[in-house]
Amino acid sequence: MKITLNRVNENYHFQLKNERGHIVDIYNRSEFGGDDLGASPMELILMAVAGCSSIDVISILKKQRQEITSFKVEVEGDRVQIEEAKPFKEITVVFLLEGKIDAEKAIRAVELSFDKYCSVSKTLEPTATIKYKVILNDIEL
Repeated sequence: MKITLNRVNENYHFQLKNERGHIVDIYNRSEFGGDDLGASPMELILMAVAGCSSIDVISILKKQRQEITSFKVEVEGDRVQIEEAKPFKEITVVFLLEGKIDAEKAIRAVELSFDKYCSVSKTLEPTATIKYKVILNDIEL
């Protein structure tokens, strides 16, 4: 796996491209001298957690023939100051599911993602606590 970064302007606008040619724009936030025209690197980490775990959960539920009519994820990260850096200390992931989905299967799919399959969350595990919850058809499980 390889990523290439190119600087787009004199400020903090970068374009990153993967080996398959997909491009992602990254900017620094305005309070840090950037133009705030896109996601920051730390926001992309939270997006990666959401995306990786969502792929797992949907894949597991599809194999179990569950009918998903709506699938949303909200991710929040709390950071801690360590010298000059501010890594995540805690990440909370909320799955908002709708459809004909068995509650136990929904919970188990999320558990499997974070306990076994999601490479992004496994990468973050040594430094950040990751919590999750499932809300199915407006009921928290």
